[in-house]
Amino acid sequence: MTRCIAGTLRERSSALRPGRFSAATAMPIVFGAAAVTPAYGHSSTGLAGGFESGFSHPITGVDHLLAMVSVGIWGAFLGRPLVYALPVIFPFIMVGGAILGMFSFPMPPLELGIAASVLVLGLCVCLAIQAPAWVACAIVAIFAVFHGYAHGIELPSAADPVGYSVGFVLATGLLHALGIGIGLLNALPKGILVTRSFGGAVAVAGAWYLVRRLGL
Repeated sequence: MTRCIAGTLRERSSALRPGRFSAATAMPIVFGAAAVTPAYGHSSTGLAGGFESGFSHPITGVDHLLAMVSVGIWGAFLGRPLVYALPVIFPFIMVGGAILGMFSFPMPPLELGIAASVLVLGLCVCLAIQAPAWVACAIVAIFAVFHGYAHGIELPSAADPVGYSVGFVLATGLLHALGIGIGLLNALPKGILVTRSFGGAVAVAGAWYLVRRLGL
């Protein structure tokens, strides 16, 4: 009986090891978050607060959260210098996108671009795409414009636009850092299965967002 109990405990502990994490585990997590949270954090209805509101917005907007974490994980896949460059490029270009949004500069369909960012960045992680440095930077920069523009539209109605912007950029940087931390799992045995499974789940969520925005 003692051996039976010990065997059961070993089976349960092995099921929790990172190497056993798969797409079957990652997808319910990502879709659960998407289901209980509004699909997009960009409602264009105005912003009530300052720093606190700006800091919480990227975390509560699932589309932004998934894209930002994916940028960090992909950077970890690509290694130096992109592991440092991508998390710097995104917030920097995002600010430029926000300025375009404040002045209502003409843009392609906004929510389609944001949905595409979740899909493409998820695929980059899932497939462990080793893109040239300039291609990776261009992909991240293009999507940063869309994310920044969405919030730039809302900024003029914020009670404290500067505080909101600082909080938003800071939270975005922290989500990048979280992604890099998750990417460190690649160094562990079968850890890459964890990160690539997560990327696959993000890509499927992005495809779902895209289909919804297309009205299909």
